[in-house]
Amino acid sequence: MIEAEISETIPFYDTDCGGVVSNIAYLRYVEKARTALFAGLGMPASEMIATGLFPAVVRTEVDYHSPARLGDEIRVVASLVAVQKVRAVCEFRLMARAPGGEPRAVASASQIVALVQLPEGRPRRMPSEWLGLID
Repeated sequence: MIEAEISETIPFYDTDCGGVVSNIAYLRYVEKARTALFAGLGMPASEMIATGLFPAVVRTEVDYHSPARLGDEIRVVASLVAVQKVRAVCEFRLMARAPGGEPRAVASASQIVALVQLPEGRPRRMPSEWLGLID
């Protein structure tokens, strides 16, 4: 299985007036982790621009477990868990840690992604070498 990880300190603009992370911010963290995952699969942004082949999110599901807060360190691990003919499934684990605290699960997410050739907007097959990356 291939994984990618991102981490950052939660900034003020990702929180509400109570210092709790907004649900839309979780999607941004997932997006950053997915971008890192696809770069690890040989699709960095520069390659996508050069080839016109982009991963398009078809579906996202998020389960929220515990609130992350302003100043927490958030860590997102993205995993490629399934590859089919024209789509792949990525899963995400989001952990947060308050300064000096223990890590805790704050959310989990799953995305279905298709590869799309632009400008035509046509779906493309998943690379066959990705099949060997799944346990």
